[in-house]
Amino acid sequence: MASAFTHAYVALALGMALAPLERRGRCIALGVLGSALPDADVWLHWAGVSYPSMFGHRGLTHSLSFAAAFALVTAGLLRPMPARAALYWFLAAASHGFLDAMTYGGGRGVAFFAPFWNERLYLPFRPVLVSPLGVTRFFSAYGWSVFCSELLWIWLPLTPLCGALWLWRRRHTGPH
Repeated sequence: MASAFTHAYVALALGMALAPLERRGRCIALGVLGSALPDADVWLHWAGVSYPSMFGHRGLTHSLSFAAAFALVTAGLLRPMPARAALYWFLAAASHGFLDAMTYGGGRGVAFFAPFWNERLYLPFRPVLVSPLGVTRFFSAYGWSVFCSELLWIWLPLTPLCGALWLWRRRHTGPH
């Protein structure tokens, strides 16, 4: 899996580029929550749910269906909110599975299409090291290697792309 820092950064970067300008702070905070929420499935593992189960790690909570449900429920609770907010929340939550599917060195892939299909998939391009679990393990030499691979393969390409989208929006909507 990618690190919590990178999951949050992707949601933040997408939010700066895509979130509606009205109530942007709240919208982005919920997007960051949505990007982290899929890993709540680790609690089910501790409760005895096996990894290959649809409810196991990288199962239903990492799926596109879960991302859509998160976006729709959040949008429903925060009416009125522009449709753009729901799209952003979907992308923020869905980014979690895609980032995890970019890692190599552990796990069985991501069940993108659960609950309809529980097959675990990886992306064809998997350059990111798997992040260690736990704060102590993350702040180690290996954790630094993981973060460097995330900087190279995720942060570096995403930053100018989202920056360009933000500038384009600012130019076409004015400063807010």
